[in-house]
Amino acid sequence: MSSETTPLIKSPSALRLKAPSSLLWRATGRLGGGVMVLWAAVTLSFIGVWLAPGDIVSLLIGEQIRTPEIEAAIRAEWGLDQPLWQQYLSYLWRVLHGDFGRSYMLNVDVGQLMASQLVPTLKLTAAALLVSVAFAVLLAVSTAHRRWGRRVANGIELLLASTPSFWLGIVLLFVFSFTLRWFPVAGDRNAAALVLPALALGLAQGAVVSQVLRRGLEEALDQPFSLTLRAWGIKGSTVRLRHALRHAALPAVTLTGWLVGGLLSGAVITETVFSRPGLGKVTVDAVLSKDLPVVLAVAILSALIYVVMSTLVDILALLLDPRLRHQPGRE
Repeated sequence: MSSETTPLIKSPSALRLKAPSSLLWRATGRLGGGVMVLWAAVTLSFIGVWLAPGDIVSLLIGEQIRTPEIEAAIRAEWGLDQPLWQQYLSYLWRVLHGDFGRSYMLNVDVGQLMASQLVPTLKLTAAALLVSVAFAVLLAVSTAHRRWGRRVANGIELLLASTPSFWLGIVLLFVFSFTLRWFPVAGDRNAAALVLPALALGLAQGAVVSQVLRRGLEEALDQPFSLTLRAWGIKGSTVRLRHALRHAALPAVTLTGWLVGGLLSGAVITETVFSRPGLGKVTVDAVLSKDLPVVLAVAILSALIYVVMSTLVDILALLLDPRLRHQPGRE
């Protein structure tokens, strides 16, 4: 019988060395999945152009009068005289370098148009995301395991989640802009002009996240570690914020991926209601005028933002819960 035996329990140092490599492996997998999703979005946009009924040149021109010069420029730009696979590779290469073509309706480069309108939309999305997270955490932490507080919170969440963002925006405008005159009615001149659009866009998503977060908090507060901490004399607010909240945050963090998609789609309507610059107004104008290059660019850019945020959320989930780093069958 051999004198050497394999230890059943690995040393703590081995576990510490394994965790970063497992996290890196999982994070790399998330990044790879994000790249594949983005590639699929670009490919589908190319296929959509080719499967659309009618001549491609007419689709790209939109309602503008067709001239031989414009037709020749479009055929040269899109390589319509080349084989289909070369057109596809050329399209991928141009998108990879941020070249989305030219809007013949507006007579501007689509990439420059997107760059000029991206910052206001990102500002609105980031502010609405901050409102959603702050509202969800505040409401869930203050009402978890509190009978009457939970009932009131459920009513508020149901009301906000059922209210369209444009209707909530109109109500906020009437109360805080037209009546109280606390905030500007429209535009993007300063931070004050961002408050009402962020509230209109973020409160509904925050209400959904709050429901998930409260349920997780109530489960965490019933766990033995919470009971032990309270038995040691630690304040209930400290147990909620420093210990239970981290255990309950994983489902809410995962839901944030959906939240970002909802914020991006809601920004189109919110920017229109508050007359803000951004991709929302550009998208509406492009759809109404059938400006296909701009519509394609907006779709790809929205997919890029969604993929980046979803990947960051997945990586954050790995950091919050080490159990997700485990790969079955992998040593």
